[in-house]
Formats: sequence, C-alpha cells, structure tokens
Amino acid sequence: MSDAQILMVMSNVPDAATAQGLARLLVETKLAACVNILPGVQSVYRWQGQIEQAEEVTLLIKTTREKYAQLQQTLVDAHPYDVPEVIAWPLAEGYAPYLHWVVAETTSEKHA
Repeated sequence: MSDAQILMVMSNVPDAATAQGLARLLVETKLAACVNILPGVQSVYRWQGQIEQAEEVTLLIKTTREKYAQLQQTLVDAHPYDVPEVIAWPLAEGYAPYLHWVVAETTSEKHA
C-alpha cells in the first residue's frame, strides 16, 4: 500500500435525501471511497443559546488525508446547515486490501 493516511470523516445531516445526495456527490467526485448512511440518530446540542433535539442521519465517510481539504470544502458548500459537523480522525489499523481500495478509489487515475 502507499503511505496514504486513511481518514474516517463524520457529518450529520437532517434527512435521508440529503444524506444520499451528499454521499453520491462525494463518491462520484472521488473525494470518498465509501459513505455509510446511518439513519435515526438522535442529537441533542446547544445552538444559538437554546438546547435543541433533532433526529438526524449520520454519514461515515472514508477518504485519504490528501483528499480531506477538498472533501471538507465540498461538504460544507453542499450542506444545508449553517455550521455543519465535519470531523475526521485517522485510522490506526485496518484490513490492508480495504485500505488499498480506499486509496485507489480516491485517486484520479482510472482503476479496473
């Protein structure tokens, strides 16, 4: 495998349609190899001084550190929230063939 650092990026969105649209955008533009859509998340948070509670959909996005800045900007630009949650953490371990696949799917070259 290359020395690429694999990242897991998380973001919450308001509904399934938004989740599907963002997931497709990120994969089609090769900013992400895969996006898992996890429905039915209950979020409790403070926003503009008020405690809020909402049902949201979580996106788990697999990408590389090299693609992160562009992924973040694309996600923020397309996201319906004023201040979207976009957080990332590096993967410490993983199944090598899967990690190879993430790198291959987020590079510009065509792969078989």
